[in-house]
Amino acid sequence: MKIHAAILEKMGAAPPYAESRPLVVTEVDLAPPGPGEVLVRIAAAGLCHSDLSVIDGNRPRPTPMALGHEAAGIVQEVGPGVTRFTPGDHVVMVFVPSCGYCVFCARGRPALCEPGAAANGGGALLSGARRISHQGQSIHHHLGVSAFADHAVVSQQSLVRIDPRFDLTRAALFGCAVLTGVGAVVNTAKVPPGASVAVVGLGGVGLCALLGAQLSGARQIIAVDLADAKLAFAKELGATHCVNAGSPRALEEIRDLSGGGVDYAFEMAGSVPALELAYFITARGGTTVTSGLPNPERKLSIPAVSLVAEERTLKGSYIGACVPSVDLPHYMALHQQGKLPVDRLLTHVMALDDINAGFDRLAAGQAIRQVIAL
Repeated sequence: MKIHAAILEKMGAAPPYAESRPLVVTEVDLAPPGPGEVLVRIAAAGLCHSDLSVIDGNRPRPTPMALGHEAAGIVQEVGPGVTRFTPGDHVVMVFVPSCGYCVFCARGRPALCEPGAAANGGGALLSGARRISHQGQSIHHHLGVSAFADHAVVSQQSLVRIDPRFDLTRAALFGCAVLTGVGAVVNTAKVPPGASVAVVGLGGVGLCALLGAQLSGARQIIAVDLADAKLAFAKELGATHCVNAGSPRALEEIRDLSGGGVDYAFEMAGSVPALELAYFITARGGTTVTSGLPNPERKLSIPAVSLVAEERTLKGSYIGACVPSVDLPHYMALHQQGKLPVDRLLTHVMALDDINAGFDRLAAGQAIRQVIAL
């Protein structure tokens, strides 16, 4: 079938993207779903920093590539052997397909699925296939999803069925921002009631971590970012204190506010300086969690002795260490109960043709979560 999709021909275009237009919205061919695959009509797709990191070359991926990994839609057709979905199902997409049989899936850690990681790195679906082409040239899939399009073929392992009454524009945010941010707090760190927390980086994922800290009953939540507007918004969402990371005394100010450092610090900016700040504002015996994805060539430098002498913990968190089929419906139910006001993070809804301007806003820090409505 013919579909419209946003294709990245090559990485590294210079901003402003509304002028350089790294993403070209064009008509491409989409093959029918193969064994274990599903055709989904995309209803909404969110713009995430992980997409921007491919555009600017900080997360190298094979090109040409159909971008987009945070989305919700409706199942249109299922391929041979699909047992988990039927046409008409409402679904949220998950950006690591979990095979269900590798050692990490067997241990209940689908975010670390080895076949899923290999497929994502190679720009393919979990089966190894590519279902998108343009004028006879194969187009790579982004994280098994390629959601900046009106339709997508994905592995059934990339989908979670949701309540059909849930608004699909909001639902899209749960596939990445919510799973990653809330999951880092409740799954990776397991923040207990009464803990002190700092969140460094207040994009969609960071603000979801802030909401997760509230959900966990943190007594102190310190929001940290370079943008005063984001700090003000974090205060509205429930941050108890706000600190501009650009202040020359940011580290000292946070340590003073927290009585020597926070119990849990979360780095959500994808920046090594942000991660260093998060580490140094963590108290003795505390835990630093990072969900950011900086350029693979960047290195982190910390005093090695502090890990032992101060009994510190430094942890990574990918997709919030979630089991999406379990955690995603749980978080959606909490949202419906008013306990996770994720809808407040949605700042822009746009057409697919406006996608490059959307990434300009994201790069400039002028948006929290933007969604393409299809």
